[in-house]
Amino acid sequence: MDSSSAFPFSSPPPIESPLSHSKPQTPSSAPRHSVLLETPPRALSVSSSYRTIYSDRFIPSRTGSNFALFDLSSPPPPNPGPPSSGGGSREDGSGAYSALLRTVLFGPDHCVAPPATPDHSSPREGRSSSSSSSPSSSSSTFSTPSRNIFRFKAEVPRYSLSDGFEDALPGVVPSPPKTLRKVPRSPYKVLDAPALQDDFYLNLVDWSSQNVLAVGLGNCVYLWNACSSKVTQLCDLGVDDSVCSVGWAQRGTHLAVGTKQGKVHIWDASRCQRIRTTEGHRLRVGALAWSSSLLSSGSRDKMILQHDMRAQEDFVSKLTGHKSEVCGLKWSYDNRELASGGNDNRLFVWNQHSTQPVLRCSEHVAAVKAIAWSPHLYGLLASGGGTADQCIRFWNTTTNSYLSCMDTGSQVCNLVWSKNVNELVSTHGYSQNQIIVWRYPTMSKLATLTGHTSRVLYLAISPDGQTIVTGAGDETLRFWNVFPSLKFQHADSDIGARSLGRTHIR
Repeated sequence: MDSSSAFPFSSPPPIESPLSHSKPQTPSSAPRHSVLLETPPRALSVSSSYRTIYSDRFIPSRTGSNFALFDLSSPPPPNPGPPSSGGGSREDGSGAYSALLRTVLFGPDHCVAPPATPDHSSPREGRSSSSSSSPSSSSSTFSTPSRNIFRFKAEVPRYSLSDGFEDALPGVVPSPPKTLRKVPRSPYKVLDAPALQDDFYLNLVDWSSQNVLAVGLGNCVYLWNACSSKVTQLCDLGVDDSVCSVGWAQRGTHLAVGTKQGKVHIWDASRCQRIRTTEGHRLRVGALAWSSSLLSSGSRDKMILQHDMRAQEDFVSKLTGHKSEVCGLKWSYDNRELASGGNDNRLFVWNQHSTQPVLRCSEHVAAVKAIAWSPHLYGLLASGGGTADQCIRFWNTTTNSYLSCMDTGSQVCNLVWSKNVNELVSTHGYSQNQIIVWRYPTMSKLATLTGHTSRVLYLAISPDGQTIVTGAGDETLRFWNVFPSLKFQHADSDIGARSLGRTHIR
């Protein structure tokens, strides 16, 4: 077989130029296997008996090639000669390693052999078959075909999406399937919280960005430092009033306290000093939410008041729309939208430029207290309904659309979204008083935590995003490690600033 067909990119054998012969060759007498075309230093004479085409490419001839050897679908005939030292084992090991790589990376279906090369049979194949059986051709390079030399693009089957490797190649050890993250089933710390009210419509627990936990017990507010475990009494409202809600500002230095008399007290937690008291509500304030210097308060009087800490007025705007007590308030991570839930089974979404809700949701059939914004997807909102509803519903506030619903089987008391992973936690009431860790968007249960003997009404998350604290009518606070740490965290920015593109002036 012609060596130029076996090695398409090898150097051609030297061929004398037609101009060096004394007798010019006619086109019929010129060799057909290959022609070396060179650029002449000067033009040919017009008196030449033939015209030669000049170029700078070497084009090998395939007329004497055996196209049957190009078909790599069938295994090559065994080599009768003795194998080279280590050659066979090295090739077998390379094939097994390649098969293992394809199985692990692309799935078991990728190991299916690609379609065979089409048959290039021609009349010339019969003439070249005799020459291919000669000893010289038996030792050809194609005796061990391990590459699709003439296949520039093969049809590849679709990759398998299966989790297992049951149909992997024989002799290939499959990699073990990924296991779910293990969540500890017991709390690592339990604190007594005497006089913690068993009231679904109150919000008495919040965790600051400075790692300080605020808890409203009766008519007092206590601060628990998670670093030193030191407990400090912040305030005592007296026998004529009681604490109905607490809420930390985003910087973690100021705490808002909503009372039964409809007042909102602003405290400097570092100095344990009250710096302001705002009025405007006629009944108790059960929900609080901060947005920079703006504080939103929800009350049993069905109103939401906006308090600007930079203004002298008690409130700068009033949001009306709920027909019953407002029990849930949450600002989005970009501070552009406020979600409110009420005992009228309604969920409203407001923006900073309108006193009317931009989104009205009426799918819940019970009170909506549990509200959580996703820190991972812009405009993704989760809400939970009470005893008659028992569902977690998801909304897209950018398109004002309802996404999905998950029936939990029990009263949804509170929701919080993880900052580190795309998971959320829900707390529940009767009958199991459980805490469930969900993976979004599949809503598969990662863990179900039990231990409270009363409905789990209160929920907060630590600033590092790994620990949650739950409070219940059994007058206990329980601390759980449920989320992993943030693996890839930039030293110069936190999650909120990085996701929203904000900067802090130091």
